[in-house]
Amino acid sequence: MNRATQSLIAVVVVLGAVTGYAASSGTDGAGEDRVTAATRLPVERTSLLCPAPSASDLAETSYTAFSPRTSGAGKTGKAELVPVTKQLTDAPQEGAKGKHAKPFLTQETAGEAVGGEESGGEAPVLIGTAEGALAPGWTVQQTTTYSAGSGRGAQGTNCTAPDTDFWFPGTSTAKGRSDYIHLTNPDDSAAVVDVELFGPDGEVTSPVGEAIQVQPHSSVPVLLSTLADKAYTNLTMHVSARSGRVAAAVQSSDDKLGGDWLPAAADPSPVAVLPGIPKDATSVRLIAFAPGSADADLKVRLASPTGTITPAGHEDLHVKAGMTAAVDLGDLTKGEAGSLLLSPADEPVPVVAALRVTRGKGGAQETAFIPATDPVGARATVADNRAKGSTLSLVAPDKTAKVKVTASSGTEGGSPVAKTYTVKGGTTLEIAHPPVPSGLKGAYALTVEPVSGGEVHGSRMLALPEDGIPMFTVQTLPDDRGTVAVPRAKRDLRVLEK
Repeated sequence: MNRATQSLIAVVVVLGAVTGYAASSGTDGAGEDRVTAATRLPVERTSLLCPAPSASDLAETSYTAFSPRTSGAGKTGKAELVPVTKQLTDAPQEGAKGKHAKPFLTQETAGEAVGGEESGGEAPVLIGTAEGALAPGWTVQQTTTYSAGSGRGAQGTNCTAPDTDFWFPGTSTAKGRSDYIHLTNPDDSAAVVDVELFGPDGEVTSPVGEAIQVQPHSSVPVLLSTLADKAYTNLTMHVSARSGRVAAAVQSSDDKLGGDWLPAAADPSPVAVLPGIPKDATSVRLIAFAPGSADADLKVRLASPTGTITPAGHEDLHVKAGMTAAVDLGDLTKGEAGSLLLSPADEPVPVVAALRVTRGKGGAQETAFIPATDPVGARATVADNRAKGSTLSLVAPDKTAKVKVTASSGTEGGSPVAKTYTVKGGTTLEIAHPPVPSGLKGAYALTVEPVSGGEVHGSRMLALPEDGIPMFTVQTLPDDRGTVAVPRAKRDLRVLEK
C-alpha cells in the first residue's frame, strides 16, 4: 500500500462522523439512491515526526512550523511537538498510552509561523500532532548546521508523516560515508519493519534488516553499512512495515563532502520529476531503480529556464529490474538552474529516482539530495525560509502554469506578502528572491498554490554559507494533503434494518 492510499484511509476514518451524514437528493431512473460527486474537506488531524538532528556538540538546530489558513477548517485548533524521550515517563508497554509532557513547540493560530531552537548533540526526536484549524497543510522543518566533522554543513528535512512503505534511491555504504535510516513510531503499539538494500547487481541480502522492532513512541537509527556485505557506492533502500507504521528518513554524512537528509522519493512511476538543480552545481549524480520484474528504458531531459533539452552523452538510461543504476551527469546545468525529467523511452515501467547534488570545489564541497517528487497539487508549503538564502524552483513539465507564492508572517514578526508567477511549459523557473514578509523578523514559510494551467513541481534551496563552505539543503514541494476527496452520500436508514 503506498503513502497516498494509507493517508486517504486515515483521513476518511477521521472524517467518517461528518461524511456519514452528508446528504444529496439525486436518484437514478429506477428510483434508487445514487452517490453524487465527491467533495473536498479539510483533514482534522495531522501527525509529523522529526528525527534526531545530530550527534555533534557543534550542532545548531532550528525548527519552523506553519499551517496555512484553509477554508472550512474552522477557527480553533492546536499543534505541538513533544520530545519522544518524554512521551513515556515509565517503561512502555504494548498498547499503553504515554503520559503527555511539556511540548517543545506549540502553535495555536493558522497562518502564523512559530519557531524554536536547540544546541548540541542532545536534541531529541520530536513527535508532532496538529488538530482542527492547524491540521490542514501543517508543515515543520528542522535545519541543522555545524562546521566540522563528518557530514559538516547544512542538513535540513521536512518532518514527515508516518506510513508503511518508503523508497530511498541514493543511499550508500561507501568508505567515508555514513548513512543512517531513522525509524520513528508515533503509535501506542510496536511496529515491525523490514529494510532491504538493492545494489548494481540486485538485492544485498542481510538478515539484520528483517523484522526490526520499533517500540511505541520511540525511534531507532540503523547504520546501513551493518546491513550490507560490502561497500556499495550507490544503493536503493526499501523500507516496509509488516505491522504498525513509522516515519522514515535517511541522514547521510560524508567525511569530505558534507551531507544532508535524504527524504523518501515519490512512489514508483513511469515518469519522474526531480526539480531544482542549483545553477552552480559542480556535480550531479542520478540514481534510479526499477522495483518490478521488467527493465526500464528512460529518456533523460533537462528542463532549463528556456526550454527542455537532452543532455549530451546522457540521452537515455537503462535500469535493469531489481538493480540500482547510477550515472554521473557532471556540471549538468552549465550555470543555469534546471530540473531533471525522466520518461519512458519504450514501454512504461515504474521507477524511483533521486539526485545527489554537489556545490563547491576541493575541500569546500557540500552535498544535498533531490528525490523525485509529486506535483504541488492543490497547495504545498516549505518552512524555514530566511531573509536571504532561499531560492524557489518551479518546473512545468508539460503545459504552462500560473502559480501564487505567499510568504507567511515571520516567527518573530512581519506581515504576509504574495506574488504570482508564470512557469512556461517545459521550463524551470528559478526565483532567486522569493517573496519576503514585510518587516520580517525570524524565519517564515512559503506556500505555493497553482492558479491555472498544467502541473507544477517544485523545490526550495536554503543556502547557509559558512567559512567558505557553500552549505545548503534542498526540500521538495509535494501537495500538502490538507484536504481529501470524500464522496457525498444520501442517508439510507435501511442499513439499520440489517
